[in-house]
Amino acid sequence: MLGGERGVKTNETKEQQQMEEHLEERQEERTETSPAEAEETSAQDPARQPEDDRLSELQRQAEENHSRFLRAQADFDNYRRRTQKEKEELAQYASLKLVDQLLPVLDNFERALQSGGEAAESHSFSKGVDMIFRQFYQVLENEGLKKIEAVGQPFDPELHQAIMQVESEEHESGTVVEVVQNGYWMKDKVLRPAMVKVSG
Repeated sequence: MLGGERGVKTNETKEQQQMEEHLEERQEERTETSPAEAEETSAQDPARQPEDDRLSELQRQAEENHSRFLRAQADFDNYRRRTQKEKEELAQYASLKLVDQLLPVLDNFERALQSGGEAAESHSFSKGVDMIFRQFYQVLENEGLKKIEAVGQPFDPELHQAIMQVESEEHESGTVVEVVQNGYWMKDKVLRPAMVKVSG
């Protein structure tokens, strides 16, 4: 009789243990989370904050580098335009030095014409020199040389070099009355100012 009761109790004990194990498994299943829930939980985890800060810092650096690139590109474009303009000006005024060296020759031609024209017997010589002078001056004009018209103009220190002040009834004070040596433009630059006499 006792053996039967002991067998029943043993069975009850096994069933109780099985029930308890089953309940523990169910409890573990409830406590487990899905991958999405785990990711959401980890996103809210303060331990991930340094990674977010690092990402923000990298984005800031990327924007700053992009701004620097745009500024460098703009500076390069400005440099390219400036050097192109300098190159064009250099080509435009390449003959400036040569023309400047030829101006004294032009002056001597004019003096020869003035002195030669005073003697009647030198008419043929004067005519020949005049032809050479005009041909020579035409070559210089083709290079961009142009005489500064000074007589009757107000004195301008940018265009004129005053060597004397004279009294004049025909001109107002500060007016160029005579050119001693011609001045010249080279395209849009003053190659040499004119030596002039100015009314006082």
